[in-house]
Amino acid sequence: MSDELTRIGASSPELRASHADRDRVVDVLRIAAGDGRLTAEELDERLEAALTARTMGELAVLTVDLPTTLDGGAVGGSAVEAKEVVRIEQKGASARRDGAWAVPRRMEVHSEWGEVTLDFTEALITYDSLRIDLDMRGGALRIVTRPGVVVDTDSLATHYAQVKARRVAESDTPVVLRVEVAGELSFGQVVVRPPRRLFGR
Repeated sequence: MSDELTRIGASSPELRASHADRDRVVDVLRIAAGDGRLTAEELDERLEAALTARTMGELAVLTVDLPTTLDGGAVGGSAVEAKEVVRIEQKGASARRDGAWAVPRRMEVHSEWGEVTLDFTEALITYDSLRIDLDMRGGALRIVTRPGVVVDTDSLATHYAQVKARRVAESDTPVVLRVEVAGELSFGQVVVRPPRRLFGR
């Protein structure tokens, strides 16, 4: 997509940019920062420039040095479209989201005596926040993070349950996704951890 923006910006640099054009560039920048291609300072500078850009030419220069794909899919393109709301309902079963799944803006999770795993290691992040409305009895919600993904469980009400969040060492990676877990958890647990390291790494 950055190649497309560059081409359009080169041929029609004075063409006025739309809100959708700015949003697409913001998506590319956030994904690039989460992948370690941009520093926190560079991300802040480019986001400000993208949100105030008036023309396609101004947008094109912000992504000209960034890849057009991520994990084999189009960045911010039509390969995977992120939904506003995703619902998971189960009883005595398990559900898992991993690989290059598109993170929605909100998730509603209703689970009884089962497990739900949300792995953000390779997730496609297009929103800057995710709210998880949890209604869980028994079982566990497991959240696997990556640099740039932070999880807040302060709004979660627990009854005979526990929340285990492994402390991660501070890094210079900018925050690309804030996950808020709210709702109720009874007779179960929420586990937040970084991905496990493979032997030899």
